[in-house]
Amino acid sequence: MTGFDLYLQAIHLILKLLLNCWTLLFLFRIVFTWYPQVALDQGIAILLSGPTEPFLRLTRSLLVPLGGIDITPVVWVGISSLLRELLVGQQGLLTQVIIYYLRK
Repeated sequence: MTGFDLYLQAIHLILKLLLNCWTLLFLFRIVFTWYPQVALDQGIAILLSGPTEPFLRLTRSLLVPLGGIDITPVVWVGISSLLRELLVGQQGLLTQVIIYYLRK
């Protein structure tokens, strides 16, 4: 293994962890939408709303709520899952690059 192989594997691992955490944050936001009385600017909820709210706010400006239901966290779960599969999934781009360089 060369240094470049280790570098690619480290990027793969970090990106996979970040995208998994990102998806999990949006899943928690979906759960928080079931409890509108929870203040997202206090306590542990601020850890969930801080990183996700800018993306949700942008998406809310493009998508109107369906029947009064905010679907933007669901949209972002889909986007982050798609990115994870395209980049670091079993057939993902970065995964295939790593496999290619390991076969050399």
